[in-house]
Amino acid sequence: MKSAVVQLPGLNRDRDMIAALTKISGQAPVTIWQTETQIPDVDLIVIPGGFSYGDYLRCGAIAARMPVMQAIREKAEQGVKVLGVCNGFQILVEAGMLPGALMRNASLKFVCREVKLEVVNNDTEFTRTYDKGQIIRSPVAHHDGNYFVEADELKAMEDNGQVVFRYAEGTNPNGSLNDIAGVINAKGNVLGMMPHPENLIEAAHGGKDGRGIFASALGVIAA
Repeated sequence: MKSAVVQLPGLNRDRDMIAALTKISGQAPVTIWQTETQIPDVDLIVIPGGFSYGDYLRCGAIAARMPVMQAIREKAEQGVKVLGVCNGFQILVEAGMLPGALMRNASLKFVCREVKLEVVNNDTEFTRTYDKGQIIRSPVAHHDGNYFVEADELKAMEDNGQVVFRYAEGTNPNGSLNDIAGVINAKGNVLGMMPHPENLIEAAHGGKDGRGIFASALGVIAA
């Protein structure tokens, strides 16, 4: 399967994401600049982490209004898979492609450490190589990862299986509501998550727990 990585001013995890996708799929993803209005035929579009536009206004708010996001929205409506990690998650929320909001961490401090995640829903395009309830490790590095959504919408999301990852074993780093670490849209093809699975995909990283997300999305074996 073919993939693409979006590049925006201030994002600094694009190289990590390109390396992860290349290692897992065997082919390098295409890169898409912020001004692009046409996206080639790919199976997966990834918006990586970082600090797009210096996180001015709100994290992801400026990036969400770049021309490339309209092109990504159109691809998502056609069924193409979209993954947003950290700032990418914030951008998807600001673009209205995922519900909720990502607020300042409850500690009001930047957090950079490893957490544990529970795979709440393994029946998605991004989690099929995991077991339901499986606990995996993943690094986090963010200042605004405190996920919030109104109570009625939260219930609908929980009922619909749209909460995909939850911080587990008391490792919630940001005060996120219901320990939510990653959510998917109702259609099931747009996933946003605060942790960085691309930084735990091989032995050199100290483990391969994040590999399954990319393997699932790309349709390859999570070796």
